[in-house]
Amino acid sequence: MNAPTCPACTGQWPADGQRIADCGTSIAYLHDDQFFPGWTFLVLKRHATELWQLDPAERAQLTEEITRVASAVATAFGAVKMNYELLGNQIAHIHWHLIPRRADDPAPRQPVWTVTHEPRQLPPAEFDARIALIRAHLGA
Repeated sequence: MNAPTCPACTGQWPADGQRIADCGTSIAYLHDDQFFPGWTFLVLKRHATELWQLDPAERAQLTEEITRVASAVATAFGAVKMNYELLGNQIAHIHWHLIPRRADDPAPRQPVWTVTHEPRQLPPAEFDARIALIRAHLGA
């Protein structure tokens, strides 16, 4: 069931141009801020705000999708560590942020939310190339 005021359920967020792949229970998208190259997020296809609201099989499937996409992103962008974030404080809909932390990371021991930076908006061709790179590593 979708929530009538949820931006993920009403199609207001994320933008279709950010879409990487349909993963099954979730859809992977490239984050619009590419300060951390490869920053990706997965959005659950149905409305839920907490992991305990998912039945065990759905939760297990989502975990497999997160793992598969994280592996592809890590490989594509040379991550030395992946960060996984499930917050939902701004958009109350289950969505996982997968952030590759690379050797050139400006603050490798800090959460990405605390790293002061100007959001990096890529030109459309470069943004699309990153999506294609992740798709290639997903086999999508």
